[in-house]
Amino acid sequence: MFYILYGEDDFSLRESLIEIKEGLGDETMVATNTTVLQGQSTTPEQLIATCDTIPFLAPKRLVIVEGLLGLFQQQGKGKRPQTTKNSGWSSLSEYVKRIPESTVLVLIDRKIERNNPLLKKLSPQADAREFKALSGDQLHNWMRIRAKKCGGSISPAAVQLLANLVGGNLWLLSNEIDKLCLHALGRAIEKDDIESLVTEARQFTVFAMVDAILERRSAAATKLLHRLEDEGEAPPYLLFMITRQFRLVIQAKDLLLQRHKATEIKLALGIGHDFVLRKTLEQAKAHSMERLRSIYRKLLDTDISIKTGRFRGDKGELALDLLISELCGEPT
Repeated sequence: MFYILYGEDDFSLRESLIEIKEGLGDETMVATNTTVLQGQSTTPEQLIATCDTIPFLAPKRLVIVEGLLGLFQQQGKGKRPQTTKNSGWSSLSEYVKRIPESTVLVLIDRKIERNNPLLKKLSPQADAREFKALSGDQLHNWMRIRAKKCGGSISPAAVQLLANLVGGNLWLLSNEIDKLCLHALGRAIEKDDIESLVTEARQFTVFAMVDAILERRSAAATKLLHRLEDEGEAPPYLLFMITRQFRLVIQAKDLLLQRHKATEIKLALGIGHDFVLRKTLEQAKAHSMERLRSIYRKLLDTDISIKTGRFRGDKGELALDLLISELCGEPT
């Protein structure tokens, strides 16, 4: 079986991946027989060898490759893709025709253009699913469906207000709707519920935690992390929020180095609040690009660790504790 999952809607993409995993049988055996590869550091020979490996005490082996299609993406006007046609990946379309029945191969990527050469070559052989960012009526409908899945409902006015406050980020929306359903106890979620529960307090806490990480204040960062966990925030969601902020800081740092003004950076990064812009610029100015990138790479490693269950029995709490300890202990 061969899947291609790509698009801006990372939340729906990950839910689709979970469905694929659930269809493969026992969770423990699936985890044992799952291999996650990074496209940038994987060769065609390594991928084929992994796919040809017989699963251990299970009917299926799951092989996930992240970021491979993006290497073939046009980088900009006049620029070539990172990977050339002579790199050997063109033969992958022939291999997937004879992939072992015991192997499930999944390629995962962010937004990919339709003219991506590898996507065009592989799509006819795959169950290809594009996950576009939701907006407008589609987003509102998703919110109503999410509330129904949680055993509740949400009024049209509440839908509009929540969309205005949170935007189209499904990770944030799902987290807020889950909490609102618990708060409403079976009745419809109304505007008053959102106004009392959905605030910017958690965003302020995340900023404070990122500050503590950058300043290597391990005790403070850990305390803020545990506070958010005690308030019911799931570790994958917290890691997403931390990673999102560091991504903004790195992008802001790059634009500052190019001597862009704050107003231009605000527009380029799509930042809506002046407070968010101010904090992001402060963090970008205070630290080197090298350190920011080093931290970002470790955040991605932790994301893979949580999703692949590297620490048995850990839902992410231990992985985040270890991450903060490591980041606060490294030199500036």
